[in-house]
Formats: sequence, structure tokens, C-alpha cells
Amino acid sequence: MPTTASAARAVSVTGSGNVRIPKDAPSLFLGTPAAAKRFWEFFTANIRNKYTRTAYLAAAGRFSAWCSGRGLSLEQVQPIHVSGYVEQLTSLVSAPTVKQHLAALRMLFDWLVVGQVIPFNPAHAVRGPKHSVKRGKTPVLSEEQARTLIQSIDTNSLIGLRDRALITLMLYTFARVGAVTKMKVQDFAVEGDQPVARLHEKGGKFHKVSLACKAEEFLRAYVEAAGIGDDPKGPLFRTSANRTGTALTRNPMGQPDVFLMIRRRAKAAGIRGKINCHTFRATGITEYLRKGGRLETAQLIANHESARTTGLYDRREERVPRAEMERVGILQPH
Repeated sequence: MPTTASAARAVSVTGSGNVRIPKDAPSLFLGTPAAAKRFWEFFTANIRNKYTRTAYLAAAGRFSAWCSGRGLSLEQVQPIHVSGYVEQLTSLVSAPTVKQHLAALRMLFDWLVVGQVIPFNPAHAVRGPKHSVKRGKTPVLSEEQARTLIQSIDTNSLIGLRDRALITLMLYTFARVGAVTKMKVQDFAVEGDQPVARLHEKGGKFHKVSLACKAEEFLRAYVEAAGIGDDPKGPLFRTSANRTGTALTRNPMGQPDVFLMIRRRAKAAGIRGKINCHTFRATGITEYLRKGGRLETAQLIANHESARTTGLYDRREERVPRAEMERVGILQPH
């Protein structure tokens, strides 16, 4: 079964249009030239998002390994086999992961049917596990923790100014980390008398968000200190050129860079518990709603298609104050 890393490499396409195929490619789908051609076209021509591509190829690899262990060829796969695979997978991984795997197989088999490689889709009628989510699992910070984290950053260094600006931007705009790391210098601008951030969303779309005073102040301080104002098409948030953090490269920070930075900053600020890049999206939405903001407006800022999705980030009622828990009082003297 291919690993996630090899899955990502499997569908890297060269400038000449050649596909690099790893040795551990899913053999189930490579039995004939027609099947192999259609299989790789699914991942190179049909799926453009690299994260979806990686996840779906890993799902195909896992199903291929399952079928191989039972001596099944592509032509022999029936709905009962897909159902058995889903049943076994349900006992090993979470329901959302099972649903993602099933969605990948449905799409892949549909693609093979359209290409006349197989006569029907064996995953079409197979149902996945039920999964209902009312609250998200993303860890959030309290208002005090968020303030402590930002104030603990040493802004006497260029990297400190960068990190403070990046965290504050995500916190105040409810932005995804991927939308922030793709920003160019010109995406931080003033339109009329209003400072805005132009976020690079999924599918090549842009989402424009007005900036709060602190977000603008910290961004401006970073851009001026970094001296990148005259490089409008360059990345806004850049990696460090040296360990001391006194200079920047022209390379954009990636999501792993931001994740490691956040964990490092949180540890230095004495924040217990694990947080991630998405924490600031959830924290920003929660604090906005806690202070009287409207769910519909939070949805607009977060660029969610559904208010239900925004509601998953609302964690106001998740934490019961410790003082309330002390009311049990069984071990307290009367």
C-alpha cells in the first residue's frame, strides 16, 4: 500500500507531461494499459487539488492492497467486496476517514466506467457509516491565552514581527493557513480608507477581508521592517534566511513552517495543550460570537458557504468554568 508521501510523488507531472509512477502504485488499477491510463488521468487531469489528490490516491492504494490480499482483479470487484472493505475499515479508522475513502472509490470507479474500463461502479450503492458533527474538534484558545501568546512574541526581531503579524491576521480574519501563506505583498492593501487583506482561497478564488486596527498595525510594522514593500508580487510571509532571524528569503512559508512556528510560540508562552494552525480560525470565530457578533456575518468573514459550517467553530458553550465544577463540593469541608 502506498504511503501518503509516495502517493503525493506518484502523480507529480513533469514539464513534458510524463507521470512519475512509484513502485508501490495501486496494482489493482494497473492490470491493463487502458485501466492504467484512465487511472492516472483521474489523478492528473481530473483532480487538481494536491491535498485531495494525495488523500484519494492513498485511499485507492489501501483498497488495492485489500483486494490483492483476496486475489481480486479489477473486473472481479463487486458491491459486496466494497461493502466488506468499508465494514473492515470502519473498525480501524474514524467515520469521516471511512466516508472520505468511500467517496474516493466512488469517484474513481465512475471515472473508469465513463472511460469504458469497467461496466459499472461497484461502490455506487455502498453506504458509509453515519456521522453527525455538531461541534468541531479544533482546539481553541481563550481570550486570555490568545492575548498572552501574541504579547509574548519578541518583536525586537524581524521574525518576531512576522510571526505576530501572521498569527494576528489569522485570528482577526478567521483565515485558513493556506489562504494566508499564499498571500503576496500586494494582497495587503488600502482601498479607499479601508485596509484589506486579499486571501487566496481554494480553487484559485480570492476573498477580500477588511482588517481590524491591530491586524493592520502589526502587518504594516512587519512589512516595513522586512523592507518588502517594493516587491508587490513577492510572498508576504517569508522563511528566515538564517537561524538568527535577521533576514528573510524570497521563499513563502508553507503550512508546516507555520505549524512549527505556532507550536514553538505556544510553548514559549506557557500555553499547555496542543494547538494548530486552525486554532486561530476557531478562536477568532468563537470570540467574535461571544462578544455579540452575528453568525451570518461570521460566515461571511470566514467565507463559508453554509452557516452550519461556521457554527462548528462556535465553542462558546464548550467550556464550563472551573468555579461551576467546584459546586459539586463533595470533598470540600462544609
